[in-house]
Amino acid sequence: MSIFTAIFIFFGISQAYWIWRGFALVSRLVPARGRRLAIAGTVLAVYVALFAYNFFGVWTRPTPVRLTLRDALLVAPFLWWAVSSLVAFLVAMAIGIARRAAGDAIESPSRRVFLERAATAAVAAPFVAGAYGLLYGRLNLEVTEHSVRLAGLPKAFEGFRIAQLSDIHIGPFMPGEQIRKFADIANSLRPDLIALTGDFVTFDPRTGRDVVLALSGLRAPFGVFGCLGNHDAWARAEDSLAALFRLVGFRMLRGEAVPIRAGGEWFQLIGVDFQSRHRFGPSPGVPRLLGNIEGLIAPDRANILLSHNPDTFDRAAELGIGLSLAGHTHGGQLALEFISPELAPSRLVTPYVAGWFRKPGGQLYVNRGIGTIGVPMRVGAPPEITVYRLTRG
Repeated sequence: MSIFTAIFIFFGISQAYWIWRGFALVSRLVPARGRRLAIAGTVLAVYVALFAYNFFGVWTRPTPVRLTLRDALLVAPFLWWAVSSLVAFLVAMAIGIARRAAGDAIESPSRRVFLERAATAAVAAPFVAGAYGLLYGRLNLEVTEHSVRLAGLPKAFEGFRIAQLSDIHIGPFMPGEQIRKFADIANSLRPDLIALTGDFVTFDPRTGRDVVLALSGLRAPFGVFGCLGNHDAWARAEDSLAALFRLVGFRMLRGEAVPIRAGGEWFQLIGVDFQSRHRFGPSPGVPRLLGNIEGLIAPDRANILLSHNPDTFDRAAELGIGLSLAGHTHGGQLALEFISPELAPSRLVTPYVAGWFRKPGGQLYVNRGIGTIGVPMRVGAPPEITVYRLTRG
């Protein structure tokens, strides 16, 4: 059984639980049986309609590139409920198991009342956190700056600054207007070069023109370069995106390398399309990670790799690529790593979720991206623009 099947089964059980709890609440508040059934039936019909619309209706229309009234009133609230109710159900089950284990051991009435209130607060917490992630967390941009020691970096590039944006995912909850605001912030950081590390669209290739237009205001003295992500491939938009970016003066590196030159010196910038050793959704696995760029690595020079998938880092370090910049994970998007490092959904598919990773031969930074996927919420993983200051190492 796949992880997605397990989640769907748990979701169905959680919804049955909340329907039962809701009917019990209505039964207490409305004594008249006929009226009680009418209220319960109406609420259930509305829920089924919202469920059908969100799981079937959204796939039959083009992806809007601005926040529509339909998305604000029908899509966002339901997705908030779906995620929050699932997590709250798991919390409620854990509390129920703990209660059964305790039995009648708690004799003090005041202590019982306190524990009841604490349990209610714990079950309510996912709904509050979900509302935070929807209304504030997904747009609470964090600019992080890091100094990076890089072997083979020429003296002319001491202090060279690279800004990275990743995982744009243009759509109703990351509209073109918001992307332009983030692009303006990136420009205000005055980087020497800007790196874009994939997933510009989600599933609709028709949104490619809008995302390129929204990013077209990016400016850096040494240019804007990028790579493509798995969603760009799944949308079959790789070629069109590369061509559109070329029209605005940006270059997508698709198994290519380009020397970045200054003062007669240079370092090598390399980029690849999405690569994974294993099948990832519609993307087949590749037999040899980074096999298409082995001949592009400049010996005795600083090499920087743009690769959407951070799983290429192991091979990049073996090849002596000093710095890899990746995205893909959204930092977990709904992560509770402040409680435990393991509480991030992305750890189900990669150990490289967010931040710095180092091993002999290279180092990796995984950017949390600015967009969202699945649900328009971020908890514990705010959107990020990263600035790297290169220094000779």
